[in-house]
Amino acid sequence: MQAILAVTVPFFALVLCGYLAARQRVLPESAIPGLNAFVLYFALPCLLFRFGMNTPLGQLLNPVVLAVYLTSALTIVFFTIAVTLSAAVPMKDAAFGALVAAFPNTGFMGVPLLVALLGTAAAGPVISSVLADLFVTSSLCIALAQAHEARGAGGRAAAAKALRGTLANPLPWAIALGAAASAAGIRLAGPPDVLVRMLADAASPVALFTIGAVLWRAGQHAHTRTPLRRFLPVAAIKLFVHPLLVFALCAAARSLGAPLSAFELTVLTLAAALPSASNVSLLAERYGADNGRVARIILASTAMAFISFSLLAWAFGVDAPR
Repeated sequence: MQAILAVTVPFFALVLCGYLAARQRVLPESAIPGLNAFVLYFALPCLLFRFGMNTPLGQLLNPVVLAVYLTSALTIVFFTIAVTLSAAVPMKDAAFGALVAAFPNTGFMGVPLLVALLGTAAAGPVISSVLADLFVTSSLCIALAQAHEARGAGGRAAAAKALRGTLANPLPWAIALGAAASAAGIRLAGPPDVLVRMLADAASPVALFTIGAVLWRAGQHAHTRTPLRRFLPVAAIKLFVHPLLVFALCAAARSLGAPLSAFELTVLTLAAALPSASNVSLLAERYGADNGRVARIILASTAMAFISFSLLAWAFGVDAPR
């Protein structure tokens, strides 16, 4: 456990530093979008490009990993909507609640954290989960959130709009470029390699700091005050039900003879145990959902994940950083 905490404490401490810096106005609120843009358009794409370039294509797009992970994500989406949809939580808010229940913070936090805990071999399964959530989980939830305002062709237009938003995200393209470089045997050298490496090295600390700042900003811009009963159960679904379901589906797939290793089972379960993706609060604000509820789900899951994630890693026998 001490070795696990040696990795997880700095990661979550950086999130706390970003939150406190924004709260105490050491980091001006106007600077937060700039930090977020640096991570999203420069640092994190370079990190994912490097992992994609150095990971075999079969590991990046493992169909068994994608099938198991997507099945669990879609199950969590519809389960969360079923248990939260009510007069107080309309479809739009239920859909965004489902998104934060099924979409872990794999991009900003999961890739560097799981690689630090499990080694570079963890990058392949984690990147597969990132692609699944960006293209399917988020697009589905946004389409569901818009469905109550649109019927027929309008519903299809909402789904198409969500997919266009995903395609505008630089992360899938960085993964695709890295995979193409890997397939072609291309390796960077000289100044381009140094530039990409410098930006990739900046991704983890700046992304974690930005998560904290974004969480503070989301709370400041929340339009409503949400009672505990409307957000804490969703945070519990994210941290406990989601990883349990991923573990069960992986174990079932292995028992049926699917080519899924024990290592991939561990990586996917730990990825599902990460806190909710912080960027969903920005999506909720953009689409007019109850961003106060979404922000509180993300904040609660991030605060609780420090303990729950560390305990789960210990239960899996992750006893030393690689």
